[in-house]
Amino acid sequence: ALVLCGLIIPANHLGQLTNDFLQLKCRFEPSIRKGIRHFLDTAKKELKGSDLRREIRNGGRNRRRYIFGFLDKTLDLLEKFDAQMIVRAYIKNPGGQFDGRAVYSSSIQKICTNFQHHLSTNNSFGLIIADSRTPTLNSVVSHSIFTQKFQVSGDIYSRILEMPTFGHSENHIPIQISDLICSALIMPMVNDVYCKGHIKSVHIHDRDALILERYALRIRKLGYRYHENGRWKGGITITDAISGRSAN
Repeated sequence: ALVLCGLIIPANHLGQLTNDFLQLKCRFEPSIRKGIRHFLDTAKKELKGSDLRREIRNGGRNRRRYIFGFLDKTLDLLEKFDAQMIVRAYIKNPGGQFDGRAVYSSSIQKICTNFQHHLSTNNSFGLIIADSRTPTLNSVVSHSIFTQKFQVSGDIYSRILEMPTFGHSENHIPIQISDLICSALIMPMVNDVYCKGHIKSVHIHDRDALILERYALRIRKLGYRYHENGRWKGGITITDAISGRSAN
């Protein structure tokens, strides 16, 4: 599966969310403070979602409970500070063709469309900071938005102030949170629902069902969904090339 998670943070809450998450991270993993002179330098020591996912799968019951407690409190922060998410997931057809570059670019365009709606609804403006990959891939994605902002027919992303820019996760706490949500929660849930029984690989694990049972409803409620032209849009969108199932 390929999963992209867009996290919408109200600008007036960004500072407090950043501070509270750093404190939460230090309580969960006190060793992060080792060798650190200033509290804010803990931002540079990340907790990766893929590592937490692996510990949930392979660790003991007490460790799983501890990790779930950390993830619970991370979602508490998002709910407290009115954060919302736009998620696009693609279930690849085993053995089939998959143009990752094209899918990534089109996904960012669709996320921008949902974000534009959110900004218009709230009479606001915003920016997109994405997790950096490579200069070439970053440029392809940013240019795909550039061509739509400056097309002759008009700017369809008028409330997104600039092209998506790319940052390093150690410098952006919301990117760190997005990684946790995407890698530790959404990816294993997607794998359990859409891939289990069709694919056998290290990406599929029976304990992913524990994550699905605990977090599916909370993740769904965080999604930014809206009704347009008789259809629901935004939130969590699934393109399932195996069985054609929806996000429901």
